[in-house]
Amino acid sequence: MIIDGKKFAQELRNEIKKEIESIKKTRNTTPGLTVILVGNHTPSEIYVRNKELSAKEVGITSEVIRFESSITQEKLIEVIHGLNKDKKVHGILVQLPLPPHINGSKIIEEIDPKKDVDGFHPVNVGNLSSGKDSLVPCTPLGSYLLIKNVQKNLTGLEALIIGRSNLNGKPMAQLLLKEDCTVTIGHSKTKNLKELCQKADIVVAAVGRANLVKGDWVKEGAIVIDVGINREEDKTEKKGYKIVGDVEFDSVVKKARAITPVPGGVGPMTIACLLNNTLKAFKNIN
Repeated sequence: MIIDGKKFAQELRNEIKKEIESIKKTRNTTPGLTVILVGNHTPSEIYVRNKELSAKEVGITSEVIRFESSITQEKLIEVIHGLNKDKKVHGILVQLPLPPHINGSKIIEEIDPKKDVDGFHPVNVGNLSSGKDSLVPCTPLGSYLLIKNVQKNLTGLEALIIGRSNLNGKPMAQLLLKEDCTVTIGHSKTKNLKELCQKADIVVAAVGRANLVKGDWVKEGAIVIDVGINREEDKTEKKGYKIVGDVEFDSVVKKARAITPVPGGVGPMTIACLLNNTLKAFKNIN
Protein backbone atom coordinates (compact mmCIF):
# COMPACT_ATOMS: atom_id res chain seq x y z
CA MET A 1 0.00 0.00 0.00
CA ILE A 2 1.44 3.34 -1.07
CA ILE A 3 -0.01 5.93 1.30
CA ASP A 4 -1.51 8.81 -0.67
CA GLY A 5 -0.71 11.85 1.47
CA LYS A 6 -2.32 14.24 -1.01
CA LYS A 7 -5.64 12.41 -0.86
CA PHE A 8 -5.63 12.11 2.93
CA ALA A 9 -4.68 15.80 3.30
CA GLN A 10 -7.55 16.79 0.99
CA GLU A 11 -10.00 14.73 3.08
CA LEU A 12 -8.73 16.45 6.24
CA ARG A 13 -9.09 19.89 4.63
CA ASN A 14 -12.65 19.02 3.57
CA GLU A 15 -13.53 18.14 7.19
CA ILE A 16 -11.97 21.38 8.44
CA LYS A 17 -13.85 23.39 5.82
CA LYS A 18 -17.21 21.88 6.87
CA GLU A 19 -16.57 22.67 10.53
CA ILE A 20 -15.51 26.25 9.77
CA GLU A 21 -18.62 26.79 7.60
CA SER A 22 -20.73 25.62 10.55
CA ILE A 23 -18.88 27.97 12.95
CA LYS A 24 -19.40 30.87 10.56
CA LYS A 25 -23.15 30.22 10.32
CA THR A 26 -23.76 29.69 14.04
CA ARG A 27 -21.31 32.22 15.51
CA ASN A 28 -20.62 34.64 12.65
CA THR A 29 -16.84 34.38 13.10
CA THR A 30 -13.92 32.45 11.61
CA PRO A 31 -10.54 31.20 12.85
CA GLY A 32 -7.68 33.60 12.07
CA LEU A 33 -4.08 32.65 11.22
CA THR A 34 -1.19 35.10 11.00
CA VAL A 35 2.16 34.09 9.52
CA ILE A 36 5.27 36.19 10.06
CA LEU A 37 7.87 35.98 7.28
CA VAL A 38 11.28 37.59 7.76
CA GLY A 39 13.65 38.11 4.82
CA ASN A 40 13.65 36.65 1.31
CA HIS A 41 14.21 32.92 1.79
CA THR A 42 12.78 31.35 -1.38
CA PRO A 43 11.65 27.97 0.10
CA SER A 44 9.93 29.87 2.93
CA GLU A 45 8.19 32.15 0.41
CA ILE A 46 6.83 29.12 -1.46
CA TYR A 47 5.77 27.38 1.75
CA VAL A 48 4.01 30.48 3.08
CA ARG A 49 2.22 30.96 -0.25
CA ASN A 50 0.93 27.38 -0.04
CA LYS A 51 -0.25 28.03 3.51
CA GLU A 52 -2.16 31.12 2.35
CA LEU A 53 -3.91 29.22 -0.45
CA SER A 54 -4.81 26.29 1.82
CA ALA A 55 -6.15 28.58 4.55
CA LYS A 56 -8.33 30.40 2.03
CA GLU A 57 -9.63 27.06 0.69
CA VAL A 58 -10.97 25.98 4.10
CA GLY A 59 -12.26 29.42 5.16
CA ILE A 60 -9.55 30.47 7.61
CA THR A 61 -8.82 34.19 7.66
CA SER A 62 -5.14 34.34 6.76
CA GLU A 63 -2.65 37.19 6.93
CA VAL A 64 1.06 37.23 6.12
CA ILE A 65 3.19 39.94 7.75
CA ARG A 66 6.48 40.42 5.89
CA PHE A 67 9.60 42.06 7.29
CA GLU A 68 13.05 42.80 5.90
CA SER A 69 15.80 40.57 7.29
CA SER A 70 17.18 43.66 9.07
CA ILE A 71 14.28 43.75 11.55
CA THR A 72 15.46 43.72 15.15
CA GLN A 73 14.59 40.95 17.58
CA GLU A 74 12.95 43.50 19.86
CA LYS A 75 10.66 44.77 17.09
CA LEU A 76 9.67 41.21 16.13
CA ILE A 77 8.79 40.43 19.75
CA GLU A 78 6.71 43.60 19.90
CA VAL A 79 4.73 42.46 16.85
CA ILE A 80 4.16 39.01 18.37
CA HIS A 81 2.90 40.54 21.63
CA GLY A 82 0.40 42.57 19.61
CA LEU A 83 -0.84 39.43 17.87
CA ASN A 84 -1.09 37.62 21.24
CA LYS A 85 -3.59 40.31 22.33
CA ASP A 86 -5.51 40.40 19.02
CA LYS A 87 -8.80 38.51 19.52
CA LYS A 88 -9.21 37.97 15.78
CA VAL A 89 -5.93 36.03 15.62
CA HIS A 90 -6.10 32.44 16.90
CA GLY A 91 -2.95 31.05 15.32
CA ILE A 92 0.51 32.64 15.12
CA LEU A 93 3.32 31.12 13.09
CA VAL A 94 6.81 32.54 12.67
CA GLN A 95 8.30 31.01 9.53
CA LEU A 96 11.73 29.51 10.15
CA PRO A 97 14.63 29.91 9.54
CA LEU A 98 15.15 33.40 10.92
CA PRO A 99 18.19 35.64 10.25
CA PRO A 100 21.27 34.84 12.40
CA HIS A 101 20.88 37.92 14.63
CA ILE A 102 17.44 36.72 15.82
CA ASN A 103 17.18 33.98 18.45
CA GLY A 104 14.54 31.58 17.07
CA SER A 105 13.94 29.87 20.42
CA LYS A 106 13.37 33.22 22.14
CA ILE A 107 10.90 34.28 19.44
CA ILE A 108 8.89 31.04 19.78
CA GLU A 109 8.77 31.48 23.56
CA GLU A 110 7.13 34.90 23.10
CA ILE A 111 4.13 33.41 21.25
CA ASP A 112 1.05 32.73 23.38
CA PRO A 113 1.10 28.90 23.77
CA LYS A 114 -2.63 28.83 22.98
CA LYS A 115 -1.87 30.42 19.58
CA ASP A 116 1.30 28.44 18.86
CA VAL A 117 -0.01 26.46 15.87
CA ASP A 118 3.47 25.12 15.08
CA GLY A 119 3.49 23.36 18.47
CA PHE A 120 7.05 24.49 19.26
CA HIS A 121 6.44 26.51 22.45
CA PRO A 122 7.94 24.86 25.59
CA VAL A 123 4.45 24.72 27.16
CA ASN A 124 3.09 22.70 24.24
CA VAL A 125 6.22 20.52 24.17
CA GLY A 126 5.80 19.87 27.90
CA ASN A 127 2.10 19.10 27.61
CA LEU A 128 2.75 16.61 24.81
CA SER A 129 5.50 14.92 26.85
CA SER A 130 3.19 14.76 29.88
CA GLY A 131 0.35 13.20 27.91
CA LYS A 132 -1.79 16.33 28.22
CA ASP A 133 -3.74 17.99 25.42
CA SER A 134 -1.48 20.24 23.35
CA LEU A 135 -0.90 21.77 19.96
CA VAL A 136 1.36 19.23 18.23
CA PRO A 137 4.04 20.04 15.60
CA CYS A 138 2.47 19.64 12.17
CA THR A 139 4.81 17.18 10.45
CA PRO A 140 4.82 14.53 13.21
CA LEU A 141 1.06 15.03 13.65
CA GLY A 142 0.57 14.38 9.93
CA SER A 143 2.79 11.29 10.11
CA TYR A 144 0.83 10.02 13.11
CA LEU A 145 -2.52 10.47 11.32
CA LEU A 146 -1.22 8.56 8.29
CA ILE A 147 -0.08 5.69 10.53
CA LYS A 148 -3.47 5.60 12.28
CA ASN A 149 -5.20 5.54 8.90
CA VAL A 150 -3.31 2.32 8.07
CA GLN A 151 -3.80 0.70 11.48
CA LYS A 152 -6.16 1.99 14.16
CA ASN A 153 -4.81 -0.03 17.10
CA LEU A 154 -1.07 0.44 17.61
CA THR A 155 -0.91 -1.07 21.12
CA GLY A 156 2.26 -3.06 21.73
CA LEU A 157 3.83 -2.41 18.33
CA GLU A 158 7.59 -1.79 18.08
CA ALA A 159 8.28 1.68 16.63
CA LEU A 160 11.64 3.06 15.52
CA ILE A 161 12.04 6.80 15.01
CA ILE A 162 15.19 7.62 13.06
CA GLY A 163 16.04 11.19 14.00
CA ARG A 164 15.87 13.00 17.34
CA SER A 165 15.06 16.58 16.34
CA ASN A 166 12.69 18.76 18.35
CA LEU A 167 10.67 19.34 15.17
CA ASN A 168 10.06 15.69 14.23
CA GLY A 169 11.75 12.88 16.11
CA LYS A 170 10.96 13.76 19.71
CA PRO A 171 7.27 14.74 19.22
CA MET A 172 6.77 11.67 17.00
CA ALA A 173 8.05 9.47 19.81
CA GLN A 174 5.62 11.08 22.27
CA LEU A 175 2.65 10.55 19.94
CA LEU A 176 3.45 6.86 19.53
CA LEU A 177 4.08 6.39 23.26
CA LYS A 178 0.54 7.70 23.85
CA GLU A 179 -0.64 4.89 21.54
CA ASP A 180 1.13 2.32 23.78
CA CYS A 181 3.85 1.57 21.25
CA THR A 182 7.31 0.50 22.41
CA VAL A 183 9.37 3.36 21.03
CA THR A 184 13.07 3.46 20.17
CA ILE A 185 14.82 6.59 18.89
CA GLY A 186 17.78 6.04 16.60
CA HIS A 187 20.08 8.75 15.28
CA SER A 188 23.42 9.44 13.59
CA LYS A 189 25.39 8.00 16.53
CA THR A 190 23.33 4.79 16.86
CA LYS A 191 25.61 1.79 16.22
CA ASN A 192 23.05 -0.91 15.38
CA LEU A 193 20.52 1.11 13.40
CA LYS A 194 19.94 -1.59 10.77
CA GLU A 195 19.23 -4.24 13.43
CA LEU A 196 16.82 -1.95 15.28
CA CYS A 197 15.02 -1.20 12.03
CA GLN A 198 14.64 -4.90 11.20
CA LYS A 199 12.66 -5.42 14.44
CA ALA A 200 10.32 -2.46 14.01
CA ASP A 201 6.63 -2.71 13.09
CA ILE A 202 6.63 1.06 12.45
CA VAL A 203 9.58 3.00 11.02
CA VAL A 204 9.56 6.80 10.85
CA ALA A 205 12.62 8.12 9.03
CA ALA A 206 13.30 11.80 9.75
CA VAL A 207 17.08 12.14 9.74
CA GLY A 208 17.82 13.96 6.47
CA ARG A 209 20.03 11.30 4.82
CA ALA A 210 18.99 10.30 1.32
CA ASN A 211 18.01 6.62 0.86
CA LEU A 212 19.41 5.63 4.27
CA VAL A 213 16.81 2.92 4.95
CA LYS A 214 17.25 0.01 2.51
CA GLY A 215 14.97 -2.91 1.70
CA ASP A 216 17.00 -5.36 3.80
CA TRP A 217 16.61 -3.03 6.79
CA VAL A 218 12.85 -3.36 6.89
CA LYS A 219 10.73 -6.03 8.51
CA GLU A 220 8.17 -7.73 6.27
CA GLY A 221 4.81 -5.96 6.72
CA ALA A 222 6.15 -2.84 8.46
CA ILE A 223 4.53 0.59 8.19
CA VAL A 224 7.17 3.00 6.85
CA ILE A 225 6.78 6.77 7.07
CA ASP A 226 9.39 8.80 5.19
CA VAL A 227 9.73 12.37 6.45
CA GLY A 228 13.00 13.06 4.61
CA ILE A 229 13.34 15.60 1.80
CA ASN A 230 16.71 15.39 0.07
CA ARG A 231 18.11 16.50 -3.29
CA GLU A 232 19.79 13.76 -5.30
CA GLU A 233 21.70 14.42 -8.52
CA ASP A 234 19.80 13.15 -11.55
CA LYS A 235 20.89 14.28 -15.02
CA THR A 236 17.68 12.91 -16.57
CA GLU A 237 15.72 15.62 -14.76
CA LYS A 238 15.54 19.17 -16.18
CA LYS A 239 16.68 20.65 -12.87
CA GLY A 240 19.58 18.20 -12.68
CA TYR A 241 18.27 16.67 -9.46
CA LYS A 242 15.28 14.87 -8.00
CA ILE A 243 13.72 14.92 -4.54
CA VAL A 244 14.11 11.70 -2.56
CA GLY A 245 13.36 10.68 1.00
CA ASP A 246 15.37 9.00 3.75
CA VAL A 247 13.98 5.64 2.59
CA GLU A 248 15.11 3.82 -0.56
CA PHE A 249 11.57 3.58 -1.91
CA ASP A 250 12.05 1.01 -4.69
CA SER A 251 13.55 -1.63 -2.39
CA VAL A 252 11.47 -0.92 0.73
CA VAL A 253 8.09 -0.84 -1.09
CA LYS A 254 8.50 -4.57 -1.83
CA LYS A 255 8.54 -5.41 1.89
CA ALA A 256 6.48 -2.75 3.64
CA ARG A 257 2.79 -3.16 4.38
CA ALA A 258 2.39 0.59 3.79
CA ILE A 259 4.84 3.33 2.80
CA THR A 260 4.73 7.07 2.12
CA PRO A 261 6.29 8.27 -1.13
CA VAL A 262 8.49 11.37 -1.43
CA PRO A 263 7.09 13.68 -2.62
CA GLY A 264 3.36 13.21 -2.05
CA GLY A 265 3.39 11.49 1.32
CA VAL A 266 3.98 13.36 4.59
CA GLY A 267 4.53 16.78 2.91
CA PRO A 268 0.89 17.53 2.01
CA MET A 269 -0.17 16.56 5.54
CA THR A 270 2.01 19.23 7.15
CA ILE A 271 -0.05 22.18 5.90
CA ALA A 272 -3.34 20.31 6.45
CA CYS A 273 -2.32 19.78 10.09
CA LEU A 274 -1.42 23.47 10.41
CA LEU A 275 -5.00 24.30 9.41
CA ASN A 276 -6.25 21.67 11.86
CA ASN A 277 -4.15 23.22 14.64
CA THR A 278 -5.54 26.67 13.80
CA LEU A 279 -9.09 25.35 14.11
CA LYS A 280 -8.18 23.62 17.38
CA ALA A 281 -6.61 26.82 18.74
CA PHE A 282 -9.76 28.76 17.81
CA LYS A 283 -11.95 26.26 19.71
CA ASN A 284 -9.62 26.29 22.76
CA ILE A 285 -9.58 30.09 22.91
CA ASN A 286 -13.33 30.48 22.33
